[in-house]
Amino acid sequence: MHSFSFLESFSKDKIIYGINTGFGPMAQIRIEPENLHDLQYNLIRSHSTGIGKPLPPLYARSVVLARLNNFLQANSGISSGVVKQLEIFINNHIAPEIPEHGSVGASGDLVQLAHLGLNLIGEGNVFYKGEKRKTEEVFKELNIAPLKLKLRDGLGIMNGTSCMTGIAAVNLIYAKRLLDLSIAASSILNEINDAYDDSFSKELNAVKKHKGQENVAKKMRSFLSDSKMIRKREELFNDDKALSTTKFKEKIQEYYSLRCVPQILGPVSDTLSFAQQIIEDELNSTSDNPIVSPENDNVFHGGNFHGDYISLEMDKVKLVITKLTMLMERQFNYLLNDKLNDKFPPFLNAAKLGFNFGYQGLQFTATSTTSENQALSTSVYIHSIPNNNDNQDIVSMGTNSALMTKTVIENGFQVMAIHIMGICQAIDLLPEKDRNNISSKGKEIYNLIRTKVKFTVEDRIMSEEIESIVNLLKDTKLAL
Repeated sequence: MHSFSFLESFSKDKIIYGINTGFGPMAQIRIEPENLHDLQYNLIRSHSTGIGKPLPPLYARSVVLARLNNFLQANSGISSGVVKQLEIFINNHIAPEIPEHGSVGASGDLVQLAHLGLNLIGEGNVFYKGEKRKTEEVFKELNIAPLKLKLRDGLGIMNGTSCMTGIAAVNLIYAKRLLDLSIAASSILNEINDAYDDSFSKELNAVKKHKGQENVAKKMRSFLSDSKMIRKREELFNDDKALSTTKFKEKIQEYYSLRCVPQILGPVSDTLSFAQQIIEDELNSTSDNPIVSPENDNVFHGGNFHGDYISLEMDKVKLVITKLTMLMERQFNYLLNDKLNDKFPPFLNAAKLGFNFGYQGLQFTATSTTSENQALSTSVYIHSIPNNNDNQDIVSMGTNSALMTKTVIENGFQVMAIHIMGICQAIDLLPEKDRNNISSKGKEIYNLIRTKVKFTVEDRIMSEEIESIVNLLKDTKLAL
């Protein structure tokens, strides 16, 4: 690689951080030539100090891909062997064992990426074919040679934002699926409750100048385009009896959890769109220090490893996903409370009230999980703690933010699963003529859920059913 060859030549008669110096506050110490090779190995092994649960293989492989793409920008000065080894991990579906805890988000994800480096040199453990195994054993089985570190490869592997960015990328994919699911759930809820059409109309939402709100309303209109249950506002306008009534039996406007969906989910949509751009920019950036620049005949020292961009966006994503989760929980509560919906039995109970409990138990889980999301939504971006002998005197905590966002999204899917199960239960409680009148997209979602969970009459254990719906929804890509 050109940047490696340049760095190899450029550094022969110069002091370059990470090649012939110590690291962090020990950068003031020059390393003797005979120790430079072992220096890179020492760095990886000494920083493989992560603890906690390992990242699930999907997230760990996303970290590998993020690190690989960082190096493909050709600004890092690492050897071609690093790139080839990362490609081998990707192509053979090998997931590194990367513990959750250890990164302060500057100088990048040192601890987590040290564990990646440990695997690349054939040490530690990896996940392969669903099993945790010794890296050395997997290498022998696949005839993979351990990576031989050169020049500044150890520092190059470790010094960057690829762990937080890899996690953030997966988070965003799931967050966008949650958004689409929430639009779908909200649309079905509106139709099975005979809501009016103007809350998601083009005309109403066009006068609020936010793209996200208009986008959500547009998706709701598309979803409900063939629904025969949504009421036209003109029906009320043209109702002569209504003009002579002093107290209306039916609500003139729906509760906020039904009526304000575009206004609540619009900011979610806008936030996720902006976060996608930031994450894509970070994925396509070089987050190393120093930056090797053959075209400028120089090596630049700075702080591209600082993870503030990802930290802030993950804080914002977890905030809006928490609000989304709150909306789903309130909509679920609306379905369960017969005094609110004035249509369905208490707790969607299809059997004997008092003796049977319907969806009462599920509400406790939805409410508890929503509360946890609220607690997790405190900002991590502003929670810097100095460390590393105050060399790292202000840090991003970006990986902590990404991991907390991951938990918030997982919680969101749990609440979403319970809510959609409740919606399907409500559909089955409708008269047959009304069930036939719901939108075709609503029927598709109903049929999808009913492949895993049946209508609840008699009480039964439902924990495993909820989990099956969580997994189903995470794998579902709706076309709205």
